[in-house]
Amino acid sequence: MTHGLLLYARSRTLPRTVLVLAATAVLAVLGARDLNAFLDPSRQVPVVALAPLFAAAVIGTSLHSASDELDRTAVRPWWRRRLVHLLALVCCAAVLLAATVYGRPSPFGPAAMVRNTLGCAGLTAGAAALLGARLSWLPVFGYVSAVYVGSASTSGRLAPVWAWPVQPAGRHIAWVTAAVLLVAGGALYVVRGARPEGRHG
Repeated sequence: MTHGLLLYARSRTLPRTVLVLAATAVLAVLGARDLNAFLDPSRQVPVVALAPLFAAAVIGTSLHSASDELDRTAVRPWWRRRLVHLLALVCCAAVLLAATVYGRPSPFGPAAMVRNTLGCAGLTAGAAALLGARLSWLPVFGYVSAVYVGSASTSGRLAPVWAWPVQPAGRHIAWVTAAVLLVAGGALYVVRGARPEGRHG
């Protein structure tokens, strides 16, 4: 069993993925270092919005299977391994990124970073099932980038729903949105797996 899990981890380049997630956290620390967020907490928004985006892109690429046909003909069901794979990387990314903004209480602190990591990872997992792992970063990149660029106009009752990546941590609707994205996207990936590369239609 342990040998099989090690082979699975190597086939999905999980050790390298964890290293890249750690590097993303280091970059987030460097990006947040000179923001003087204690003067204006909203200065943390770029880091809190964009670091989970990059982490989710890294997670998405690790969902690629180089032997899709063998996976589909395996005797044991793969959904459990997919579930553990996804949750382990999401938890790792959430902990690492939350630590990058740990410190003085802020509405854009660790809680907002965790929320955004969960939501971005859900978008990426769903995209991996629909588009393939190698393109799974495109939807989340486009969406979060558009929300960030248009964050100056995030007003109205529905803003916490569609602009959840740039909302303060106390906005409960933003948390619900991120959780729904994680559950829906994660379930789609766990059940279907990543779309085989090169398949059309």
